[in-house]
Amino acid sequence: MKLTTYSRNLAAAAVVGITSLTPAFAAEGTIKFGLCYDLSKAYTFITPQVAQAAQDLATLVNSKGGIGGHDIEVIVRDHGNEPQRGIECYEQLKREGVVVFDMLSTPVSIAVLPRVMKDKNILIQSLVGRGDAVDGSVFTQIFPVGPTYLGQAANDIAYIKEQFGGDMAGKKIGFAYLDYAFGQEPIHLLETLAEKEGFELALYPVPLPGSDQASVWTKIRRDKPDYVMAWLLAGGHVVAAKEMKRNGFPIDKYLSVNWLNEVDIANIGAEAAIGIKRGTNVAGGQDLPIIQKIIAEVYGNGKGAGPEEKIYDVYYNTGVGIYSAAFEAARLAVEQSGYPVTPESMKAGYESISGFDANGLFAPLTVTAADHGGGGKTRVEMWDGKTWVPQQEWTAAYSDLIWELVRESSSKFATE
Repeated sequence: MKLTTYSRNLAAAAVVGITSLTPAFAAEGTIKFGLCYDLSKAYTFITPQVAQAAQDLATLVNSKGGIGGHDIEVIVRDHGNEPQRGIECYEQLKREGVVVFDMLSTPVSIAVLPRVMKDKNILIQSLVGRGDAVDGSVFTQIFPVGPTYLGQAANDIAYIKEQFGGDMAGKKIGFAYLDYAFGQEPIHLLETLAEKEGFELALYPVPLPGSDQASVWTKIRRDKPDYVMAWLLAGGHVVAAKEMKRNGFPIDKYLSVNWLNEVDIANIGAEAAIGIKRGTNVAGGQDLPIIQKIIAEVYGNGKGAGPEEKIYDVYYNTGVGIYSAAFEAARLAVEQSGYPVTPESMKAGYESISGFDANGLFAPLTVTAADHGGGGKTRVEMWDGKTWVPQQEWTAAYSDLIWELVRESSSKFATE
C-alpha cells in the first residue's frame, strides 16, 4: 500500500492526569478530539497510556504541519466511569466546539450513544461499548473501528480449532469471564459456535473485581477443559496465573482477551508466563515505524506527553492504533471537504478509509457505510519469556455468523 506523508508520520500519545489540554491554550482553527476518559477508577489500567498515545501522536502530526495545515487538539477530561459524568463531559465539550468524542468505557459509551446519534456528532467506540455498533446502517454516527469482543472471541475459537487440526468435536472449551456486561457479551456467540463446531462450552463466571478466583479454578481442575478463554482485566490475569499453577492447569492453554499487557506479565513473572496467549488488535513491541518515530521525534525532542517508559506497553500501541485511524479519517475529511471538519465530513472520512494499517501497526482497515468496524481482524500472540510472538496471521473468522448476530441486535435498537 502506498503511504501518504501523513501515514508515514503517525505516532503515539501521552499520559495525562485529571487536568487537560483546554481550548484556552489552543490555536484558532484546530481539529478537536474530545477524550472523556475514566482516569480515576475502573479503566485506569489503560486510559493513561491511550491518552498519552493520542497526545503524542497529535504532537508528531502537528510537527509535520498538522492536517491540511490545521493542528490537532486533544482535549482530555475525567468521567470516573460514571455515565452521568460522561454525559456532562460530552455536553460541555460539545459547547466548546468538539464534534468527535471518545469515552473508552462501555457503560459511559452506551449512556452517551443516544445523544451522539440525536446530535449527529461522531463517537469513537473502539474496543468498548455496543458490539452491534459496527452496523453503520443503524449506528450511523458510531465508529467502533477495530475488532469487537464478538469478533475477537470468534477469532480465538478459530485459532483453537486450528490447534486441534480443524476438528473441535468432543473438545471442552472453558470461558472464564468477569460477570458483568464486558465478560458476558461473547457468551451467546460462544454458545452458537459450540453447537456449530461440536465442542462443549463450560462457563466460569468470576465475581467482580476478579481478585477471588479460587472456586473457579477448582472447578476448572475438576472439569479439565482443553482450553480456557479468559475475559478478565489487568490484575485478574495475575490472579488466574497463580490459580493455574496451584491447580495444575497448563498456562499455554490459557487464551486471554486483548486486555493483558506487559505490566501483567511482569506481575506474573516473565518466566512463569511463558506460553500464555492473548488475542490482540494491534502489533505488540516497539519495533514498529510509527512507534520509532514517536520515540525519536517526540520523546527525542522532549515533547512527550508523559513518562517515556509508558511507551513500552501494548496499551500505548492500542492508543496509537485508535488515533491513527481517527486522524486518518480527519485527513480524508479535510482532503474531501476542506476545513472545518464537521460531523458529516468526519463520517465520510471514516467511511473512506481503505487498506489503512498505520505502516504495520494493525491489520489493514477498510471502513464502509455498512461496516464501521473495518474488518474485525485480530491475531493470537504468545509470550516466549522476552516478547510476544505472533501465532497466526491477522484473521476474521465466522464473519457471516457475527453479522447475523449483529443485525439481530442492531435491528432491536433501530426499532426502539
